[in-house]
Amino acid sequence: MSRKKLPSAQRRPRQSSSESDGTGAVERPTTRGDHHNVYVVFLRNPRGDGKAAYYVGMTGLSPEQRFQNHKQGIKAARIVRRCGERLVPRLYAHLNPMSFEKAKHMEIALADSLRKRGYVVYGGH
Repeated sequence: MSRKKLPSAQRRPRQSSSESDGTGAVERPTTRGDHHNVYVVFLRNPRGDGKAAYYVGMTGLSPEQRFQNHKQGIKAARIVRRCGERLVPRLYAHLNPMSFEKAKHMEIALADSLRKRGYVVYGGH
Protein backbone atom coordinates (compact mmCIF):
# COMPACT_ATOMS: atom_id res chain seq x y z
CA MET A 1 0.00 0.00 0.00
CA SER A 2 1.59 3.25 -1.09
CA ARG A 3 0.93 6.70 0.22
CA LYS A 4 0.26 9.61 -2.05
CA LYS A 5 2.16 12.76 -1.29
CA LEU A 6 -0.17 15.68 -0.67
CA PRO A 7 0.57 19.16 -1.96
CA SER A 8 2.30 21.22 0.73
CA ALA A 9 -0.84 23.28 1.38
CA GLN A 10 -2.75 20.13 2.37
CA ARG A 11 -0.08 18.53 4.56
CA ARG A 12 -0.36 18.64 8.30
CA PRO A 13 2.32 20.80 9.90
CA ARG A 14 5.00 19.02 11.88
CA GLN A 15 4.29 18.81 15.55
CA SER A 16 6.73 20.45 17.88
CA SER A 17 7.63 19.46 21.39
CA SER A 18 8.60 21.68 24.24
CA GLU A 19 9.30 21.42 27.92
CA SER A 20 7.14 23.62 30.09
CA ASP A 21 8.62 22.46 33.38
CA GLY A 22 11.35 25.10 33.50
CA THR A 23 14.17 22.82 32.33
CA GLY A 24 15.17 25.31 29.65
CA ALA A 25 14.54 22.89 26.80
CA VAL A 26 14.20 24.57 23.44
CA GLU A 27 11.15 23.95 21.28
CA ARG A 28 12.16 21.72 18.36
CA PRO A 29 10.19 20.36 15.44
CA THR A 30 9.65 16.63 15.61
CA THR A 31 8.92 14.00 13.04
CA ARG A 32 6.88 10.88 13.43
CA GLY A 33 9.87 8.81 14.62
CA ASP A 34 11.21 11.43 17.04
CA HIS A 35 9.59 10.25 20.23
CA HIS A 36 12.48 8.56 22.06
CA ASN A 37 14.26 10.10 25.00
CA VAL A 38 17.45 9.59 26.95
CA TYR A 39 17.30 10.15 30.71
CA VAL A 40 19.59 10.25 33.74
CA VAL A 41 18.66 9.09 37.25
CA PHE A 42 20.57 10.12 40.37
CA LEU A 43 21.40 7.02 42.43
CA ARG A 44 21.90 7.29 46.18
CA ASN A 45 24.87 5.24 47.45
CA PRO A 46 24.45 2.16 45.20
CA ARG A 47 27.71 0.51 46.29
CA GLY A 48 27.29 1.27 49.97
CA ASP A 49 30.48 3.34 50.02
CA GLY A 50 28.81 6.73 50.56
CA LYS A 51 29.27 7.87 46.94
CA ALA A 52 26.48 8.76 44.56
CA ALA A 53 26.17 7.55 40.97
CA TYR A 54 24.00 7.93 37.87
CA TYR A 55 21.93 5.58 35.71
CA VAL A 56 21.59 6.45 32.01
CA GLY A 57 18.80 4.97 29.91
CA MET A 58 16.65 5.50 26.86
CA THR A 59 12.92 5.12 26.38
CA GLY A 60 10.00 5.67 24.05
CA LEU A 61 8.05 7.02 27.05
CA SER A 62 8.57 10.33 28.80
CA PRO A 63 11.52 10.21 31.22
CA GLU A 64 9.11 10.83 34.10
CA GLN A 65 6.89 7.88 33.17
CA ARG A 66 9.92 5.63 32.65
CA PHE A 67 11.31 6.58 36.08
CA GLN A 68 7.94 5.74 37.67
CA ASN A 69 7.99 2.37 35.90
CA HIS A 70 11.47 1.67 37.31
CA LYS A 71 10.30 2.50 40.83
CA GLN A 72 7.16 0.34 40.44
CA GLY A 73 9.19 -2.62 39.14
CA ILE A 74 7.86 -2.46 35.58
CA LYS A 75 10.73 -3.48 33.27
CA ALA A 76 12.92 -2.05 36.00
CA ALA A 77 16.66 -1.88 36.38
CA ARG A 78 17.25 -3.25 39.88
CA ILE A 79 19.73 -0.48 40.71
CA VAL A 80 17.17 2.24 39.88
CA ARG A 81 14.40 0.53 41.81
CA ARG A 82 16.64 0.20 44.87
CA CYS A 83 18.69 3.43 44.78
CA GLY A 84 17.01 5.78 42.29
CA GLU A 85 16.25 9.13 43.87
CA ARG A 86 15.27 11.51 41.08
CA LEU A 87 15.71 12.42 37.44
CA VAL A 88 18.42 14.93 36.50
CA PRO A 89 16.87 16.81 33.54
CA ARG A 90 19.67 19.36 33.24
CA LEU A 91 21.83 16.51 31.90
CA TYR A 92 19.41 15.32 29.19
CA ALA A 93 16.43 17.64 28.56
CA HIS A 94 18.19 19.62 25.82
CA LEU A 95 18.76 16.39 23.85
CA ASN A 96 15.17 15.09 23.69
CA PRO A 97 13.18 13.98 21.70
CA MET A 98 15.01 12.02 19.02
CA SER A 99 14.71 8.99 16.78
CA PHE A 100 15.30 5.49 18.13
CA GLU A 101 18.64 5.17 16.33
CA LYS A 102 19.89 8.50 17.62
CA ALA A 103 18.71 7.66 21.15
CA LYS A 104 20.67 4.37 21.10
CA HIS A 105 23.85 6.25 20.26
CA MET A 106 23.12 9.16 22.58
CA GLU A 107 22.58 6.83 25.56
CA ILE A 108 26.10 5.44 25.11
CA ALA A 109 27.64 8.88 24.49
CA LEU A 110 25.94 10.42 27.54
CA ALA A 111 27.08 7.56 29.80
CA ASP A 112 30.64 7.79 28.46
CA SER A 113 30.66 11.56 28.99
CA LEU A 114 29.65 11.16 32.65
CA ARG A 115 32.24 8.42 33.17
CA LYS A 116 34.96 10.64 31.70
CA ARG A 117 34.00 13.30 34.22
CA GLY A 118 34.67 10.79 37.00
CA TYR A 119 31.15 9.66 37.90
CA VAL A 120 30.12 6.07 38.52
CA VAL A 121 27.55 5.27 35.82
CA TYR A 122 25.19 2.32 35.45
CA GLY A 123 23.27 1.55 32.26
CA GLY A 124 24.27 3.42 29.16
CA HIS A 125 24.54 0.37 26.93
